[in-house]
Amino acid sequence: MCTVITLRRPGHAWPLLIAANRDEMIARPWSAPARHWPDRAHVIAGKDIEAGGTWLALNDDGVAAAILNRYGSLGPAPDKRSRGELPLEAVDHAEARVAAEALAQLLPSSYKTFNLVIADAREAFWLRSDGSTIDMAPIPDGLSMITSSDLNDTETSERIRFHKPLFEAASPPDPDTGDWSAWEERLASTDGVPGGDHGRAINIETDFGFGTVSSSLIALPDPTRIGAKAHWRFCAGRPGSQPYEAVEDKP
Repeated sequence: MCTVITLRRPGHAWPLLIAANRDEMIARPWSAPARHWPDRAHVIAGKDIEAGGTWLALNDDGVAAAILNRYGSLGPAPDKRSRGELPLEAVDHAEARVAAEALAQLLPSSYKTFNLVIADAREAFWLRSDGSTIDMAPIPDGLSMITSSDLNDTETSERIRFHKPLFEAASPPDPDTGDWSAWEERLASTDGVPGGDHGRAINIETDFGFGTVSSSLIALPDPTRIGAKAHWRFCAGRPGSQPYEAVEDKP
């Protein structure tokens, strides 16, 4: 189970902010976000060494994509493709809507169940696969949160029910001044206890080798701002135990 928060602010200088904690088996190897794929030189993403895909990707056109497992679907299956392929396929497109519409046409039985967030500075979408269908829905303006259940599901997800109001009350990051502190603090919160999607904690550590292994903060600028570039801050470990640092872009 992972967590993705989006803040959509049409008309703002930074109309899209994304926060994401990645929860995974701690021993599973990965590489920090970079341009890892020669055939996708326009893409920055973290790389899952085991399966070759990613959990979060951003392209030079300003399209971001994040994959999350649905509840009860952790781990690979021998007859399924890796869900880590999906963010990479999404950022092959230059617009979020085009990407979402394309991926909604995939064969859902090829993958274990998933939630997929695809967004740019203008639009954002949530794709939900239950293994037999893929549904596509817009992500509304304002703050939204998703884990292994549905978008903004405060009934089923104790994590969303507890943390969403706290993110809404926190000061959003200000990339122009470099102040990301309030959201960094929220992503590092260990309030609650681990244990499935009904656990409240957003930053987890368990006794069976599963936990929060990294964290990201992304800001996408208004595309009409001349010279403005996306910001990505990455924590290469559990938030609170490692600092967030700017992702160094090496084309």
